[in-house]
Amino acid sequence: MLNPRRALIAAAFILAVFFLLSRSHTSTSSAPSSSERHDAQAEAAAAAAAEAAASQQRAVPPPPPQKPMIDMSGMSTYEKLDYAYSYDIESKFPAYIWQTWKHTPGEGDFEFREQEASWSIEHPGFIHEVITDSVAATLLQLLYGSIPEVLETYHALPLPVLKADFFRYLILYARGGIYSDIDTYAIRSALEWIPQQIPKETVGLVIGIEADPDRADWADWYSRRIQFCQWTIQAKPGHPVLRDIISRITNSTLTLKKAGKLSSFKGNDVVDLTGPAVWTDTIMDYFNDERFFDMEHSKGKIDYRNFTGMETSKRVGDVVVLPITSFSPGVGQMGAKDYDDPMAFVKHDFEGTWKPESERHIGEIQQELGDLQLVEDGQQI
Repeated sequence: MLNPRRALIAAAFILAVFFLLSRSHTSTSSAPSSSERHDAQAEAAAAAAAEAAASQQRAVPPPPPQKPMIDMSGMSTYEKLDYAYSYDIESKFPAYIWQTWKHTPGEGDFEFREQEASWSIEHPGFIHEVITDSVAATLLQLLYGSIPEVLETYHALPLPVLKADFFRYLILYARGGIYSDIDTYAIRSALEWIPQQIPKETVGLVIGIEADPDRADWADWYSRRIQFCQWTIQAKPGHPVLRDIISRITNSTLTLKKAGKLSSFKGNDVVDLTGPAVWTDTIMDYFNDERFFDMEHSKGKIDYRNFTGMETSKRVGDVVVLPITSFSPGVGQMGAKDYDDPMAFVKHDFEGTWKPESERHIGEIQQELGDLQLVEDGQQI
Protein backbone atom coordinates (compact mmCIF):
# COMPACT_ATOMS: atom_id res chain seq x y z
CA MET A 1 0.00 0.00 0.00
CA LEU A 2 1.09 3.47 -0.66
CA ASN A 3 1.55 5.62 2.31
CA PRO A 4 0.71 9.32 1.98
CA ARG A 5 4.34 10.21 1.35
CA ARG A 6 4.80 7.73 -1.50
CA ALA A 7 1.46 8.70 -3.00
CA LEU A 8 2.58 12.34 -3.07
CA ILE A 9 5.88 11.47 -4.76
CA ALA A 10 4.08 9.32 -7.37
CA ALA A 11 1.61 12.10 -8.11
CA ALA A 12 4.45 14.62 -8.55
CA PHE A 13 6.28 12.23 -10.90
CA ILE A 14 3.18 11.70 -13.03
CA LEU A 15 2.59 15.46 -13.28
CA ALA A 16 6.22 16.09 -14.27
CA VAL A 17 6.09 13.43 -17.01
CA PHE A 18 2.82 14.84 -18.31
CA PHE A 19 4.26 18.38 -18.36
CA LEU A 20 7.39 17.31 -20.24
CA LEU A 21 5.37 15.37 -22.79
CA SER A 22 3.10 18.37 -23.28
CA ARG A 23 6.08 20.75 -23.84
CA SER A 24 7.71 18.38 -26.28
CA HIS A 25 4.52 18.01 -28.27
CA THR A 26 3.98 21.78 -28.39
CA SER A 27 7.58 22.50 -29.50
CA THR A 28 7.48 19.78 -32.12
CA SER A 29 4.22 20.94 -33.58
CA SER A 30 5.24 24.67 -33.67
CA ALA A 31 8.80 24.26 -35.05
CA PRO A 32 9.13 24.13 -38.88
CA SER A 33 10.15 20.90 -40.47
CA SER A 34 13.43 20.60 -42.38
CA SER A 35 11.57 20.82 -45.70
CA GLU A 36 9.75 23.92 -44.55
CA ARG A 37 13.06 25.52 -43.50
CA HIS A 38 14.54 24.68 -46.94
CA ASP A 39 11.56 26.24 -48.74
CA ALA A 40 11.83 29.42 -46.69
CA GLN A 41 15.55 29.71 -47.43
CA ALA A 42 14.91 29.18 -51.14
CA GLU A 43 12.23 31.86 -51.15
CA ALA A 44 14.55 34.30 -49.38
CA ALA A 45 17.36 33.59 -51.85
CA ALA A 46 15.00 34.05 -54.80
CA ALA A 47 13.75 37.34 -53.39
CA ALA A 48 17.33 38.57 -52.88
CA ALA A 49 18.29 37.55 -56.41
CA ALA A 50 15.22 39.32 -57.84
CA GLU A 51 16.07 42.48 -55.91
CA ALA A 52 19.69 42.38 -57.11
CA ALA A 53 18.56 41.91 -60.72
CA ALA A 54 16.08 44.77 -60.42
CA SER A 55 18.79 46.99 -58.92
CA GLN A 56 21.16 46.14 -61.77
CA GLN A 57 18.48 46.89 -64.35
CA ARG A 58 17.88 50.25 -62.73
CA ALA A 59 21.61 51.08 -62.81
CA VAL A 60 22.33 49.89 -66.38
CA PRO A 61 19.70 50.64 -69.06
CA PRO A 62 18.87 47.76 -71.36
CA PRO A 63 20.53 47.81 -74.79
CA PRO A 64 18.44 49.27 -77.61
CA PRO A 65 16.53 46.70 -79.64
CA GLN A 66 18.09 45.64 -82.91
CA LYS A 67 16.54 46.99 -86.07
CA PRO A 68 14.71 44.31 -88.01
CA MET A 69 16.03 43.54 -91.46
CA ILE A 70 13.68 45.06 -94.01
CA ASP A 71 13.50 45.43 -97.76
CA MET A 72 14.75 48.94 -98.59
CA SER A 73 14.28 48.68 -102.35
CA GLY A 74 11.09 50.72 -102.25
CA MET A 75 12.50 53.46 -100.03
CA SER A 76 13.69 56.89 -101.13
CA THR A 77 17.33 57.81 -100.56
CA TYR A 78 16.26 60.00 -97.63
CA GLU A 79 14.37 57.10 -96.03
CA LYS A 80 17.28 54.71 -96.53
CA LEU A 81 19.67 57.15 -94.88
CA ASP A 82 17.28 57.61 -91.97
CA TYR A 83 17.04 53.86 -91.51
CA ALA A 84 20.80 53.26 -91.80
CA TYR A 85 21.94 55.94 -89.29
CA SER A 86 19.59 57.20 -86.61
CA TYR A 87 20.05 60.53 -84.85
CA ASP A 88 20.45 60.68 -81.06
CA ILE A 89 20.71 64.29 -79.98
CA GLU A 90 21.55 63.34 -76.38
CA SER A 91 24.67 61.42 -77.40
CA LYS A 92 28.11 62.98 -77.15
CA PHE A 93 29.90 64.53 -80.10
CA PRO A 94 32.23 61.74 -81.29
CA ALA A 95 35.94 62.50 -80.75
CA TYR A 96 36.87 62.21 -84.43
CA ILE A 97 38.71 64.65 -86.68
CA TRP A 98 38.38 63.92 -90.39
CA GLN A 99 40.48 65.48 -93.15
CA THR A 100 41.18 64.51 -96.75
CA TRP A 101 44.21 64.89 -99.00
CA LYS A 102 46.16 63.15 -101.75
CA HIS A 103 48.80 61.92 -99.30
CA THR A 104 49.01 61.01 -95.63
CA PRO A 105 51.16 62.88 -93.08
CA GLY A 106 53.52 59.90 -93.05
CA GLU A 107 54.52 60.49 -96.67
CA GLY A 108 57.41 62.77 -97.53
CA ASP A 109 55.48 64.97 -99.97
CA PHE A 110 52.75 65.91 -97.48
CA GLU A 111 52.75 69.72 -97.57
CA PHE A 112 50.29 70.56 -94.79
CA ARG A 113 52.10 69.12 -91.78
CA GLU A 114 51.88 72.26 -89.65
CA GLN A 115 48.17 72.74 -90.26
CA GLU A 116 47.39 69.06 -89.74
CA ALA A 117 49.42 68.91 -86.52
CA SER A 118 47.52 71.85 -85.02
CA TRP A 119 44.37 69.73 -84.87
CA SER A 120 46.08 66.95 -82.95
CA ILE A 121 47.73 69.44 -80.58
CA GLU A 122 44.44 71.16 -79.75
CA HIS A 123 42.54 67.86 -79.46
CA PRO A 124 44.52 65.32 -77.44
CA GLY A 125 42.65 62.05 -77.18
CA PHE A 126 40.76 62.56 -80.44
CA ILE A 127 41.12 60.10 -83.31
CA HIS A 128 42.57 62.16 -86.17
CA GLU A 129 42.46 60.71 -89.68
CA VAL A 130 43.71 62.10 -92.98
CA ILE A 131 41.83 60.11 -95.62
CA THR A 132 43.26 59.61 -99.11
CA ASP A 133 41.12 59.08 -102.20
CA SER A 134 41.64 55.33 -102.27
CA VAL A 135 40.86 54.96 -98.56
CA ALA A 136 37.78 57.16 -98.92
CA ALA A 137 36.30 54.90 -101.60
CA THR A 138 36.87 51.79 -99.47
CA LEU A 139 35.50 53.42 -96.33
CA LEU A 140 32.35 54.61 -98.06
CA GLN A 141 31.78 51.14 -99.47
CA LEU A 142 31.68 49.82 -95.90
CA LEU A 143 29.47 52.63 -94.59
CA TYR A 144 27.01 52.93 -97.47
CA GLY A 145 26.96 49.51 -99.09
CA SER A 146 23.23 49.23 -98.35
CA ILE A 147 22.51 52.50 -100.24
CA PRO A 148 23.98 51.85 -103.70
CA GLU A 149 22.83 55.15 -105.22
CA VAL A 150 25.02 57.04 -102.76
CA LEU A 151 28.07 55.07 -103.85
CA GLU A 152 27.10 55.53 -107.50
CA THR A 153 26.94 59.27 -106.92
CA TYR A 154 30.36 59.42 -105.28
CA HIS A 155 32.03 57.57 -108.16
CA ALA A 156 30.10 59.55 -110.79
CA LEU A 157 31.17 63.00 -109.54
CA PRO A 158 33.63 64.20 -112.21
CA LEU A 159 35.92 66.45 -110.13
CA PRO A 160 38.03 65.69 -107.03
CA VAL A 161 36.60 68.73 -105.21
CA LEU A 162 33.08 67.37 -105.70
CA LYS A 163 34.10 64.05 -104.19
CA ALA A 164 35.81 65.84 -101.29
CA ASP A 165 32.69 67.89 -100.60
CA PHE A 166 30.46 64.82 -100.73
CA PHE A 167 32.80 62.79 -98.53
CA ARG A 168 32.67 65.31 -95.66
CA TYR A 169 28.88 65.06 -95.48
CA LEU A 170 28.96 61.27 -95.75
CA ILE A 171 31.60 60.67 -93.07
CA LEU A 172 29.96 63.06 -90.62
CA TYR A 173 26.54 61.53 -91.20
CA ALA A 174 27.77 57.99 -90.55
CA ARG A 175 30.41 58.62 -87.86
CA GLY A 176 30.08 62.19 -86.62
CA GLY A 177 32.86 64.33 -85.21
CA ILE A 178 34.68 67.22 -86.92
CA TYR A 179 35.52 67.64 -90.57
CA SER A 180 37.98 70.37 -91.53
CA ASP A 181 39.83 71.10 -94.77
CA ILE A 182 43.50 70.18 -94.84
CA ASP A 183 44.56 73.85 -95.17
CA THR A 184 43.02 74.89 -91.84
CA TYR A 185 44.64 75.54 -88.46
CA ALA A 186 42.94 74.72 -85.18
CA ILE A 187 43.26 77.82 -82.99
CA ARG A 188 41.15 76.54 -80.10
CA SER A 189 39.75 73.17 -79.11
CA ALA A 190 36.29 72.21 -80.28
CA LEU A 191 35.42 71.81 -76.60
CA GLU A 192 35.20 75.63 -76.55
CA TRP A 193 33.03 76.06 -79.64
CA ILE A 194 29.69 75.61 -77.91
CA PRO A 195 28.99 78.22 -75.18
CA GLN A 196 28.98 76.79 -71.66
CA GLN A 197 25.37 77.84 -71.05
CA ILE A 198 24.15 75.59 -73.88
CA PRO A 199 23.93 71.90 -72.86
CA LYS A 200 25.81 69.79 -75.38
CA GLU A 201 23.09 67.13 -75.23
CA THR A 202 20.74 69.65 -76.92
CA VAL A 203 23.04 70.38 -79.88
CA GLY A 204 23.70 68.15 -82.89
CA LEU A 205 25.38 70.46 -85.40
CA VAL A 206 27.89 73.33 -85.17
CA ILE A 207 28.44 75.56 -88.21
CA GLY A 208 30.07 78.91 -88.94
CA ILE A 209 29.38 81.86 -91.23
CA GLU A 210 31.66 82.08 -94.25
CA ALA A 211 30.41 85.31 -95.77
CA ASP A 212 28.20 88.21 -94.67
CA PRO A 213 28.54 90.71 -97.55
CA ASP A 214 26.30 93.55 -96.37
CA ARG A 215 26.47 95.50 -99.62
CA ALA A 216 24.28 96.01 -102.67
CA ASP A 217 26.51 94.08 -105.07
CA TRP A 218 26.97 91.04 -102.82
CA ALA A 219 25.84 88.65 -105.58
CA ASP A 220 28.93 89.61 -107.64
CA TRP A 221 31.15 88.04 -105.02
CA TYR A 222 29.18 85.34 -103.22
CA SER A 223 26.44 82.87 -104.02
CA ARG A 224 24.26 83.69 -100.98
CA ARG A 225 23.64 86.81 -98.89
CA ILE A 226 24.58 84.83 -95.79
CA GLN A 227 26.79 81.88 -96.65
CA PHE A 228 27.64 79.09 -94.21
CA CYS A 229 31.10 77.60 -94.57
CA GLN A 230 31.60 73.89 -95.05
CA TRP A 231 35.38 73.74 -94.67
CA THR A 232 34.81 73.10 -90.96
CA ILE A 233 31.73 71.32 -89.57
CA GLN A 234 31.02 69.51 -86.30
CA ALA A 235 28.12 67.07 -86.13
CA LYS A 236 26.60 64.12 -84.37
CA PRO A 237 25.87 61.05 -86.53
CA GLY A 238 22.57 61.01 -88.37
CA HIS A 239 21.83 64.74 -88.20
CA PRO A 240 18.87 65.65 -90.46
CA VAL A 241 20.78 68.45 -92.25
CA LEU A 242 23.42 65.95 -93.37
CA ARG A 243 20.75 63.46 -94.36
CA ASP A 244 19.06 66.11 -96.49
CA ILE A 245 22.19 67.35 -98.27
CA ILE A 246 23.31 63.79 -99.08
CA SER A 247 19.89 63.15 -100.61
CA ARG A 248 20.02 66.40 -102.59
CA ILE A 249 23.47 65.76 -104.01
CA THR A 250 22.58 62.16 -104.84
CA ASN A 251 19.39 63.09 -106.67
CA SER A 252 20.97 66.04 -108.52
CA THR A 253 24.06 64.11 -109.58
CA LEU A 254 22.21 61.07 -110.85
CA THR A 255 19.80 63.33 -112.75
CA LEU A 256 22.77 65.03 -114.45
CA LYS A 257 24.32 61.65 -115.16
CA LYS A 258 21.15 60.34 -116.75
CA ALA A 259 20.97 63.46 -118.92
CA GLY A 260 24.62 63.07 -119.96
CA LYS A 261 25.63 66.44 -118.48
CA LEU A 262 28.28 65.37 -115.96
CA SER A 263 31.01 65.18 -118.59
CA SER A 264 30.62 68.90 -119.34
CA PHE A 265 30.48 69.91 -115.68
CA LYS A 266 32.67 72.94 -114.88
CA GLY A 267 34.38 74.04 -111.70
CA ASN A 268 32.25 77.18 -111.48
CA ASP A 269 29.24 74.96 -110.73
CA VAL A 270 30.84 73.30 -107.70
CA VAL A 271 29.30 75.67 -105.14
CA ASP A 272 25.80 74.82 -106.35
CA LEU A 273 26.11 71.04 -106.64
CA THR A 274 28.13 70.16 -103.51
CA GLY A 275 29.61 73.38 -102.10
CA PRO A 276 28.56 76.25 -99.82
CA ALA A 277 25.53 77.30 -101.89
CA VAL A 278 23.67 74.00 -101.56
CA TRP A 279 24.99 73.65 -98.00
CA THR A 280 23.55 77.04 -97.06
CA ASP A 281 20.23 76.30 -98.78
CA THR A 282 19.93 72.98 -96.95
CA ILE A 283 20.54 74.60 -93.57
CA MET A 284 18.07 77.43 -94.21
CA ASP A 285 15.44 74.91 -95.32
CA TYR A 286 16.02 72.92 -92.14
CA PHE A 287 15.47 76.02 -90.00
CA ASN A 288 12.05 76.45 -91.65
CA ASP A 289 11.02 72.79 -91.78
CA GLU A 290 7.81 72.10 -89.86
CA ARG A 291 8.96 68.52 -89.25
CA PHE A 292 11.63 69.85 -86.90
CA PHE A 293 10.38 73.29 -85.81
CA ASP A 294 7.06 74.66 -84.57
CA MET A 295 6.36 76.98 -87.49
CA GLU A 296 2.85 77.90 -86.29
CA HIS A 297 4.28 79.75 -83.29
CA SER A 298 7.41 80.99 -85.05
CA LYS A 299 8.06 84.74 -85.26
CA GLY A 300 8.55 84.39 -88.99
CA LYS A 301 10.71 82.75 -91.61
CA ILE A 302 14.36 82.38 -90.73
CA ASP A 303 16.63 83.86 -93.39
CA TYR A 304 19.86 85.84 -93.74
CA ARG A 305 18.48 88.67 -91.57
CA ASN A 306 18.71 86.41 -88.51
CA PHE A 307 22.48 86.02 -88.94
CA THR A 308 23.90 89.16 -90.51
CA GLY A 309 26.19 91.17 -88.25
CA MET A 310 26.53 88.37 -85.67
CA GLU A 311 29.41 88.76 -83.20
CA THR A 312 28.53 85.91 -80.83
CA SER A 313 27.10 82.45 -81.36
CA LYS A 314 23.41 81.88 -81.94
CA ARG A 315 21.38 78.73 -81.33
CA VAL A 316 18.56 77.69 -83.68
CA GLY A 317 16.95 74.47 -82.49
CA ASP A 318 19.71 71.87 -82.26
CA VAL A 319 22.14 73.92 -84.38
CA VAL A 320 24.74 76.35 -83.04
CA VAL A 321 25.71 79.02 -85.58
CA LEU A 322 29.07 80.70 -84.96
CA PRO A 323 29.89 84.25 -86.16
CA ILE A 324 32.22 84.87 -89.08
CA THR A 325 35.17 85.40 -86.72
CA SER A 326 35.00 81.77 -85.53
CA PHE A 327 35.97 80.03 -88.78
CA SER A 328 37.15 83.06 -90.83
CA PRO A 329 39.22 85.22 -88.50
CA GLY A 330 41.71 87.69 -89.91
CA VAL A 331 40.07 88.14 -93.34
CA GLY A 332 39.75 91.87 -92.68
CA GLN A 333 36.21 92.26 -93.97
CA MET A 334 32.52 91.59 -93.23
CA GLY A 335 33.04 92.14 -89.52
CA ALA A 336 35.54 89.32 -89.02
CA LYS A 337 37.93 89.98 -86.14
CA ASP A 338 41.54 88.90 -85.78
CA TYR A 339 43.07 85.55 -84.84
CA ASP A 340 43.50 86.48 -81.17
CA ASP A 341 39.81 87.18 -80.65
CA PRO A 342 38.14 84.86 -78.09
CA MET A 343 35.66 83.75 -80.77
CA ALA A 344 38.40 82.76 -83.28
CA PHE A 345 38.47 78.96 -83.45
CA VAL A 346 39.75 77.93 -86.90
CA LYS A 347 42.07 79.68 -89.37
CA HIS A 348 41.50 78.89 -93.04
CA ASP A 349 44.29 79.53 -95.52
CA PHE A 350 41.87 79.70 -98.48
CA GLU A 351 44.28 77.70 -100.60
CA GLY A 352 41.55 76.53 -102.97
CA THR A 353 43.78 73.57 -103.75
CA TRP A 354 41.23 72.18 -106.21
CA LYS A 355 41.49 75.33 -108.37
CA PRO A 356 44.18 76.26 -110.90
CA GLU A 357 46.94 78.35 -109.31
CA SER A 358 45.75 81.47 -111.18
CA GLU A 359 42.31 81.24 -109.54
CA ARG A 360 43.32 80.64 -105.93
CA HIS A 361 42.40 83.41 -103.48
CA ILE A 362 40.32 84.95 -106.27
CA GLY A 363 37.41 85.65 -103.94
CA GLU A 364 39.61 87.62 -101.56
CA ILE A 365 41.18 89.59 -104.41
CA GLN A 366 37.80 90.43 -105.93
CA GLN A 367 36.47 91.55 -102.55
CA GLU A 368 39.46 93.82 -102.00
CA LEU A 369 39.06 95.34 -105.48
CA GLY A 370 35.37 95.93 -104.83
CA ASP A 371 36.08 97.64 -101.51
CA LEU A 372 38.72 99.83 -103.19
CA GLN A 373 36.27 100.87 -105.91
CA LEU A 374 33.67 101.87 -103.35
CA VAL A 375 36.24 104.01 -101.49
CA GLU A 376 37.21 105.74 -104.72
CA ASP A 377 33.56 106.45 -105.43
CA GLY A 378 33.21 108.07 -102.02
CA GLN A 379 30.87 105.41 -100.62
CA GLN A 380 30.93 104.09 -97.07
CA ILE A 381 31.84 100.41 -96.73
